[in-house]
Amino acid sequence: MTYSQNEREAIKQIDSINSSALKSYNESKIVKAFNGFNTAKKIADSISDNYGIAISNLNLGNIYRLMHENANAKDSYSSMLKAAKAIKDNYLIANAYLNLATLTKDENESQTTIDLFKNALDHISKNQYLANENYNLSQYENLLVKIRIGLAEFYIENDFLEEAQVNLLRAEDIINKETFSNNYQTGYFNYIYGVNFFKKELYNNANEKFNKAIDFLNREHATNDDTSLLLSKIYKSLSLSYSATDSEEQAYLALLKYDEFKDEFLNKEKVKENAIYKSRFLLATYKNEAQLANSEKLYQLKIADKVKKINLIIIIALILLLATLLILYKYYVAKRRLSDVLKQQNAELEIAKNDALKSSELKSKFISNVSHELRTPLYGVVGLTSIMLENSNLDEANVKYLKSLKYSGDYLLNLINDVLQVSKIESKKLEINNTTVHLRSLIQNVTDSFDYSLGESNNQMHIFIDERIPEFILCDKLRLSQVLFNLIGNSIKFTQNGNISIKANFKEIDSEKVLIAFEVVDDGPGISKEKQGSIFDNFIQLNENSNTGYQGAGLGLSIASKIVKLFNSTIELESELGVGSTFSFVVSFKIDTNAIEQIKSEKDEDVLTSYSPESLRILIAEDNKINQIVTGNLLKKENFQYDIVENGLEALKAFKNNTYDLILMDINMPLMDGNEATLKIREFNNQIPIIALTASSKDELMLNKLDKGFDDIITKPFDNDLFFNTINKLIEISKTKGNDDGIRVIKFSS
Repeated sequence: MTYSQNEREAIKQIDSINSSALKSYNESKIVKAFNGFNTAKKIADSISDNYGIAISNLNLGNIYRLMHENANAKDSYSSMLKAAKAIKDNYLIANAYLNLATLTKDENESQTTIDLFKNALDHISKNQYLANENYNLSQYENLLVKIRIGLAEFYIENDFLEEAQVNLLRAEDIINKETFSNNYQTGYFNYIYGVNFFKKELYNNANEKFNKAIDFLNREHATNDDTSLLLSKIYKSLSLSYSATDSEEQAYLALLKYDEFKDEFLNKEKVKENAIYKSRFLLATYKNEAQLANSEKLYQLKIADKVKKINLIIIIALILLLATLLILYKYYVAKRRLSDVLKQQNAELEIAKNDALKSSELKSKFISNVSHELRTPLYGVVGLTSIMLENSNLDEANVKYLKSLKYSGDYLLNLINDVLQVSKIESKKLEINNTTVHLRSLIQNVTDSFDYSLGESNNQMHIFIDERIPEFILCDKLRLSQVLFNLIGNSIKFTQNGNISIKANFKEIDSEKVLIAFEVVDDGPGISKEKQGSIFDNFIQLNENSNTGYQGAGLGLSIASKIVKLFNSTIELESELGVGSTFSFVVSFKIDTNAIEQIKSEKDEDVLTSYSPESLRILIAEDNKINQIVTGNLLKKENFQYDIVENGLEALKAFKNNTYDLILMDINMPLMDGNEATLKIREFNNQIPIIALTASSKDELMLNKLDKGFDDIITKPFDNDLFFNTINKLIEISKTKGNDDGIRVIKFSS
């Protein structure tokens, strides 16, 4: 590194100050030395003179050690090490490591101390005999011996005697050279060697080394504090060694010498301690004054910096203010333009919104009307087909055709329901309506509707219902049936000559609820992994390129998935190509304890009075001729008496002129619709049960059925069991209210 003329002058000044401070230190003028080394350090820092920084920190570390301020001493030696490494001065680096190792000896960190000693050895051994303008050979040898002795002493203190021996032998190689002439180091070496022999119980060898150490120390022209302390240690160790060999007289003489040098050391130590205490006070005063001066300087700098910052902030604020004003003006202009555009767009959006609402309303009305128009003829198709199937005179071929016709009607009805469900789910109008359900009957009714398709696909159906599942639960019968219908239909659709298993497995139960796991398992072709994630989307079919082999609009699984979510559950799919598929979901249902208790009480009754269907008369209000035939035949089959009228006005007249036990009221009729006719009847009779028998969506009527005066609603085409159970329930309630003589229960054959 090259220095300028001014820097070279500064370096000379640093060396001069360090020399004067070192002289003051040797004369015990500690405060003056401390001030000098600090001044030299500041100048060295200002010009990045790492050599000057290292020397200053070395001497400052020595002063701190003298004052027993080990933390400050360690900081100074660490700064020295950093500066020495910057100029790659191995002598100073080794010296720094040695001082740090000596400081850590009392910190119970053995490995750290050993590492520091070894680092010192590594750096001094690299260049111990190389020429260096700052040091001579004697300095390198003295430092190397000092490191070896220090490491050996540490090993002895920690009972690593063999390791100590190795370092002592290495030190002895240097001490025996003619060029080495440090009597104090030689004396210290022999003392440590003697201690090593003493610990090994080689007392004669130890005595020889102790006496040799005394001889070298006595060659010193004047004994200093360190010499007095070392001689006291040697004589004490020599006394113990003589005692171990029963040389009592020599041990006593050595002990007297120990007391002599100990007293000499203590007297000097007292004087030294007084000087140290005085120096500590002066140093503290110096530090406080320096800190105050530095604080005042920092305060002034802080004020000046604050003024600069304030001026800078004012300038920046003015610039930002001008920029803000400009931006605000541009923003104002842009906002006015944008406001005009937004007004125009809002007007267009309002028109579009109104159009969308009208379109949505038209779509809903269209779907509702189409649903009604489709359900009405389907009611006739399914109903008449069911009636014809009960004719025992049909041959096998006709029975097959009629079953096919009924299956087609059921399939078309389910498709209509799916389309309606999509509309309701998208508009978030689909809700769960819980009623009493006999789960085994529900599953049986769903599976029975697949008799025809099972025969066509040559599949076998297996039903497993856990016996631990309660007989009656509260759930939405229509929704649960639709889920099972779609899952089973999907499995049958894709399976040929296989097996379809429907399982209801008991999971857990408490006093109010039961957890049931439903599974639909098939051994069909399976579903590939990449398609499993999309099969629950609307209008998705497995084979989009060639789907003519499979029926369906791609709505079944999507709707089933969405309905199951209304049950707070999720459909899980496990499938493997060539093995089959398993669709499963787990739902928690409330247990219908009332229904269970009622069944128990009915079984316990010895006598049960009942009304026979022949004694009951029902009024049918229906404008469709085919539906009149179907509904009439169903009632006739169960031996009910009934009358048929074609509109609400005739229904009102018939009710006034005759006595009826129940009314089946169609909604959409000419002259007077079912809603108006029902309200008219309710004006003078609130007891007679009135059932809305309609092809419209049940969900749309359920919300206001009580306002219209209906006791219940049945959607056409309907399930026969549901039809007669509803009639039974409502007549029972009506008769019970009208007469308290006993409980009336009507039994039907269907």
